[in-house]
Amino acid sequence: MTTRQVMASSGGFVQVPGLWGVMRPGRIFLEALRLTGKDRPRVCLVMTASGDNPGYLATMYAALADVSCDVDHLTLFTQPNRPVEEAIGRADVVWVGGGSVANLLALWRLHGVDEAMRAAWDRGTILGGVSAGSICWHVGGPTDSFGAQLRPVTDALGLLPYGNGVHYDSEEQRRPLVHQLVGDGTLPTSLATDDHVAVRYEGIDPVEVISDEPVDPAHGPAAYVIRRTADGVIETRLPVGPIDPALLG
Repeated sequence: MTTRQVMASSGGFVQVPGLWGVMRPGRIFLEALRLTGKDRPRVCLVMTASGDNPGYLATMYAALADVSCDVDHLTLFTQPNRPVEEAIGRADVVWVGGGSVANLLALWRLHGVDEAMRAAWDRGTILGGVSAGSICWHVGGPTDSFGAQLRPVTDALGLLPYGNGVHYDSEEQRRPLVHQLVGDGTLPTSLATDDHVAVRYEGIDPVEVISDEPVDPAHGPAAYVIRRTADGVIETRLPVGPIDPALLG
């Protein structure tokens, strides 16, 4: 039976100490590779949210140069570099980069990437990404796509029936806005991640919190579930490790 999986993160790659701009895959991305069950999985990088920035793409290729995987990419600027269904369809892992989730969604729908992603999810391709590449799989979440003041996007792909908050511990607007949007019903119950933390979903169920590097589960970076109750908005911390379903409310 096929397991549909998403790795929704505020990380995935970490800086190599002492080498500015040089990245290596963290535990989040390496776990996405492991979940494929293949010795040499095929990775498709999708950097739409950054306008297919060539520097970003080159950094990702360099980060994966010594990893046991075959790397390819899909670009949409100024036109698709290959048929969308072919690029997404042959991948074992699709990794979506950060940037403007609003622009990403518009272009994906224009070129049919949204439908290709849903089909890939249904057949068991591991879908993942960082920031915009995390929000996109959910109902929506706060984004800086429209300017420095965060605003909600609520028309994401909706593979997962939750809102999503990213960079929860490093950008001060994020946490209060997630609370506000859940409280007023703009977003449903939402999952949020600190930097370099991911929530792994099986089907639509959040099952595990993963960090790029070892952390103290009790006090280190974590994920969170934010939900509306009769007593107001409640935030519950989800430490690194398997998620206790009782914490989800």
